[in-house]
Amino acid sequence: MLQIRHDLPEGFFAASAQDLNSLLGGPILFEFEGTMPQPLFVSVLLHGNEPAGFEAMKQILAKYNVPGSDGQRPLPRSLRLFVGNVAAAEKGLRMLDGQPDYNRIWPISGDVGAAGHSPEQAMLAELTTRMKAQNIFASLDIHNNTGLNPHYACINRLSRDWLYLATMFSHNVTYFILPEGVQSLTFNAFCPSVTVECGKSGDAAGEAHAAEYIDACLHLHAFPAHPFPPHDIDLFHTIARVRVPDGMEFSCHSTQVPLAFNPRMESWNFTELPPGAEFCKFTGENEFPLIVELEAGTTTWSDYFEVRDHRVLTKKPLMPSMLTLDERVVRQDCLCYLMERIPLPADA
Repeated sequence: MLQIRHDLPEGFFAASAQDLNSLLGGPILFEFEGTMPQPLFVSVLLHGNEPAGFEAMKQILAKYNVPGSDGQRPLPRSLRLFVGNVAAAEKGLRMLDGQPDYNRIWPISGDVGAAGHSPEQAMLAELTTRMKAQNIFASLDIHNNTGLNPHYACINRLSRDWLYLATMFSHNVTYFILPEGVQSLTFNAFCPSVTVECGKSGDAAGEAHAAEYIDACLHLHAFPAHPFPPHDIDLFHTIARVRVPDGMEFSCHSTQVPLAFNPRMESWNFTELPPGAEFCKFTGENEFPLIVELEAGTTTWSDYFEVRDHRVLTKKPLMPSMLTLDERVVRQDCLCYLMERIPLPADA
């Protein structure tokens, strides 16, 4: 499935994310050479309804002298741009029914020995092998959030270069190691790697922020050797993922269902909920209506929530992220993640 091009097609800059399937014909890797030869890798549209990265790259490529652009400036660093799920982007969806999630099927821990069971997995294994061989300088995966969140960066390793790369985008940084199969975790094995979340889709400020960040990374000559300044970061550890069980009837907009979420819950993202906060209402017959998956791979809920008088209440201070009212996304992926604040590592 992997196409490789060294020039931009006619119509690239006028295209929207919805136009890319017909323009490109599928996922594609663009390879451009720049003044500093070690390439920066950027992935966009791993989720088809998150166009900030693509819109940001149009702003970047319009400035620089790459084949197919009228830009006049030399590209400061070689660039590898992967444009992912264009079929889903055509429909404005995270992924199509029957498709794998493009940010859950990358080779685990950079191991490309098994290409997986789908053409998409084989493609991403091929791409990973190619990028590892090219000695990538750093990797940026650009996303939007479905729910209301501040702009923030995610890393999978608490090391100085990773922290520096993340705080170039935001002082809000989350550390996670689950779920497996995400792009940043795979590239984490051979270069500093970060995922950045640019607010809701269609937000011009998020697209501009992403463009500024990518441009700054293209101009970065090397990562600083000095200790990381602790005042530059608010660091959080993602400790659990919260999902709705398959078959559970729920709504983010109605109370006439067994599991009813608060329609204002998006405002809780990156806000610490105190013990006893009402997370949702539950009138069903199950013991508990949510699945809480811990980082260790186990599932539990009783350490975090309790059910009292048909209300699901927090048992300890919890900080959610990625809460969304988009019920399709809740069903395809998860309701939210739970985080806790952690100190900066002593050796960072």
